Amino acid sequence: MPDAANEPQVVTGPARAPALGDDAQDVRAAARGDARAFERLYRRHIGKVYGLCWRLCDGDAAKADQAAQDAFVRAWEKLDSFRGESAFSTWLHRLTVNVVLGEHRLLKRWTSFDQALEDGAAEPGHNPSASLGDRLDVERALARLPKGARAVLVLHDLEGWQHDEIAAATGIAVGTSKAQLHRARKLMKEWLS
Repeated sequence: MPDAANEPQVVTGPARAPALGDDAQDVRAAARGDARAFERLYRRHIGKVYGLCWRLCDGDAAKADQAAQDAFVRAWEKLDSFRGESAFSTWLHRLTVNVVLGEHRLLKRWTSFDQALEDGAAEPGHNPSASLGDRLDVERALARLPKGARAVLVLHDLEGWQHDEIAAATGIAVGTSKAQLHRARKLMKEWLS
């Protein structure tokens, strides 16, 4: 576990887009042990990493915060494995997904879509005719999806992963990934209409 004095702190406020080359220079320096360079990477990418974790963690802020921190700890540990074949942000997002999905597998919290519906995953008293036009309502609808369906929807539609990549990361079949995506989209459309 990293020393608390050396851990980067979360910064609030508007994030600036990294200048071309910032990540590459900071990755090289951080891989050599430069904690300040890693802190710059952290500050540059924490917003997107946290957002991804939030979506994959049922909209639970505490779980998302822990998952984001775990992802950055893992990134620090694995930084020497970054080969630069893709953007650092791409590598970091994939690592983050693996951290979150690995946690789900370890805790055996994956719930199949059909089982979640049988268990009453849909909120009682939900009014589908209510106006759901803003971003928070989309996020709430996303959070209502069963874990497996939500993970597939986030990875495919928001992160741009292909079904074979999702299958490899989650341990499900490609056909299951496609079915989960279809069902997730259908539910989202129903809840947001």
